[in-house]
Amino acid sequence: MRKLDAYREPRKVRAISELAVTILCYVVLCGAMLASLQSGAWCLYALLILPAAGTLVRLFAIQHDCGHGSFLPSRMANDWIGRGIGVFTLTPYDHWRRSHAAHHATSGHLDKRGIGDVDTLTTAEFGALTRWGRLRYRLYRHPLVMFGFGPVFVFMLQNRLPFGAGDKSRVAWISVMATNAGVAAVAALAIWTVGLSSLLFVQLPVIAIAATAGVWLFFVQHQFEETHWERAPAWRFHDAALHGSSFYDLPPVLQWFTGNIGIHHVHHLVSRIPFYRLPEVLRDHPELREIGRLTLGQSFNCVKLVLWDEQRRRMVSFREFHAMASTAESPPGYFVRPAARSASSMVR
Repeated sequence: MRKLDAYREPRKVRAISELAVTILCYVVLCGAMLASLQSGAWCLYALLILPAAGTLVRLFAIQHDCGHGSFLPSRMANDWIGRGIGVFTLTPYDHWRRSHAAHHATSGHLDKRGIGDVDTLTTAEFGALTRWGRLRYRLYRHPLVMFGFGPVFVFMLQNRLPFGAGDKSRVAWISVMATNAGVAAVAALAIWTVGLSSLLFVQLPVIAIAATAGVWLFFVQHQFEETHWERAPAWRFHDAALHGSSFYDLPPVLQWFTGNIGIHHVHHLVSRIPFYRLPEVLRDHPELREIGRLTLGQSFNCVKLVLWDEQRRRMVSFREFHAMASTAESPPGYFVRPAARSASSMVR
């Protein structure tokens, strides 16, 4: 980790240029979508949705760096830029930052799941659930819920109330309500300027796709086959960061839209490295390129991985779980253990 400290220093000019280019692209693309609607150029409108959603994902990546205090040298500048972007990403900055800090502090810790992560049960915990509990977990992990209804629910509804991260503090309330007020003000201005229907046609598909992309990125960065989960006292931050986070090796254009967040193992090792300096780390330390590497094609196989196998130390699918349950080769305690009583509370 000490070798990576040299990359922690934010670069003011680079950060401002990254922010300016991203905002400009977002405004131009949304404006082009609006112009296409008004002129009846529906094909062009449809073609512009994906890149517009991509720039919104990139804005979230910048907000993410602001939350780590890594985007600009000034903490105040980071916070206010993050709060401003949060109005457009529908994410209350200060409230989200607390949840995300908990995610970094407990990532890969089996005894501290449930805040800022994707709910993940072990095979033993799933085996100990009632039929109803298993059904609920299956529904939660179903692709239509995880990448369809779920992202829209989180960003459009859950983020409107200060309960998603388990934080009911005064800061959480102020953060959420201030963001809601900002969203309402921007929406009112847009409705007054271009009309309600135009606002909905431009923003709803962009937000929905960006939300799904954001959830997908977070999912594959921790829910791959050979990820790392451990219980106390064996859990170690370094191991969880380096081996519990993937290197999502995306094509250059997707790296740009996602703000290099695919270099996630390095980010978890040293979260203060700005996203625009993460490629420097891989360039100077090529050994990191093979740790937890996932290509775009390989990442789609992660969808079926839903349970952590503590004995085999890898993620498994429901099909694998039932196949092992039907054999006599399963280790003692593989499917039921006393600690599984806490599993039901994780299935929401």
